[in-house]
Formats: sequence, structure tokens, C-alpha cells
Amino acid sequence: MPAGAVVEQVRTLVERGYREVVLTGVDITSWGGDLPGTPKLGRLVGQLLRGVEGLERLRISSIDSVEADPELIELIGAEKRLMPHLHLSLQSGDDMILKRMKRRHSRDDAVRFCADIRDRRPDIVFGADLIAGFPTETDAMFEGSLRLVEDCGLTFTHVFPFSARPGTPAARMPQLAKTLVKERAARLRAAGEAALARALDAEVGRIDRVLIEKADQGHTERFFPVRVDAAGVSNLPIGDIVPVRVVGHADGVLRAVALPTDDVKA
Repeated sequence: MPAGAVVEQVRTLVERGYREVVLTGVDITSWGGDLPGTPKLGRLVGQLLRGVEGLERLRISSIDSVEADPELIELIGAEKRLMPHLHLSLQSGDDMILKRMKRRHSRDDAVRFCADIRDRRPDIVFGADLIAGFPTETDAMFEGSLRLVEDCGLTFTHVFPFSARPGTPAARMPQLAKTLVKERAARLRAAGEAALARALDAEVGRIDRVLIEKADQGHTERFFPVRVDAAGVSNLPIGDIVPVRVVGHADGVLRAVALPTDDVKA
């Protein structure tokens, strides 16, 4: 889709009252490769932020970190309307497994990317897809994935046990026992849950802004799910962005109290 068409669609959404837009698709860091001049995703993001007056929040869905272009990286660090949350397609923390998956990045690429972006945008949080039990994965290879949660500073993890798809190269590789795959996936999920719990603990006491998506529920700028107590505030209209103070969390969801808008500086 050409940039101009994306800008027009987003402008229409904003005119209809939408406060947040998410750029999504399959492998979105490859956007522009089939367009004249082969523009990069950063150019599209820049055109949206510059060209759509009134766009309050822009999010980017899952990206391949090694394909993030310099303009996109600069915008992530400098543009506050670009939300401080990125979901990365990491898959594994071992270079040989990544090669066998035909991924375009190495383990060091992923760690460096996260460190660089965090230096530019200290409040950013990262999510990632991780696969446990890919064929030929040894204990040492799996440990590399397990350490990636800490080495990249991941907050959100989507963990998948490997499941062979008939006809694919991976299906023809030596398979791991299903019980071992299940065990490794459970360990990865436990590491991810611990990382999320630490992040939620650190949110308590913060003042944030929440986009109300249904009833009293929404997400913060850093994509933490939150349930908002409207005590002291007249209402919480769906689609509004409201200031809140985080007071706790339970079952992976922040608990917050809505604040009068006048009490929070823009």
C-alpha cells in the first residue's frame, strides 16, 4: 500500500474520532520494497506523524529488528506520539537455530538492538515471539533462548512450543520428544511471567495515560493492560485517553485510579 493511501486512511480514522492507530501486517519492516524508490517503514511512520494532524497515538506491530531502518529508529527515540512498545520477532536465542529457521538476525543483533533503542527511549518495553523445542535444539541452545528474556530485557513474551508443519524443511529435521518441547515451553513461559511481574511491580505509583477500550479497561502507552477505577471521575467514555495513577496489579493486569484531567500536566 503506497504511503499516500495509508496517510489518507489514517486521516479518515482520526477525523472519525479514533485516538490510536496501529500499523500492522506481515513482516511490516519489509514495507516499501515493491514501491517506487523502495521507501522504508521509517519514512511511512514519519509521513503519518507529520501529515496527520490530531493523531495522538501511533503503534507499530511486530517487526524484524534487523530490518529497522535508521529513520524508524530515530523516530522511536524522538517522537512521543509513537508509543514506547515494540514487539520483536526473535524466535530463538541461539545462532544455529536462527540459521536453521532462516531468520535474518543473530542473537547479538537482537541484544544490541534492544540496548540501542532503550538508550534512545528509556521508557520503552519489548515483547517478543519465542519458539521452544525447534528441531535439533540442544539444552545449551535452549538456555540461550532462556537467557534472552533477561539479555534483551523482555517484558512481554509469546511462547510457542514447536509444532511441525507437514512439507516444511523443519518437519524433515530430527524432532525433539514432545514432552521435552512442552517442558522447555513451560520454562520459557515461567521466565516471561517473572519478567512481566517485575515490570508490573515497577509500574505501581506511576501516573500514566490509558486509552479506554471497553468499560473500565484499556492499555497504557507502554501497552500494559489496565483496569481503571473511575471513583472521583464522572465517567470513562470508550475511546477517551484518561490520566490514571497505578495502584497495584493482579493476574497480569494493572489496577489504576482515574485522575481528573486538570490534575495532570500535559
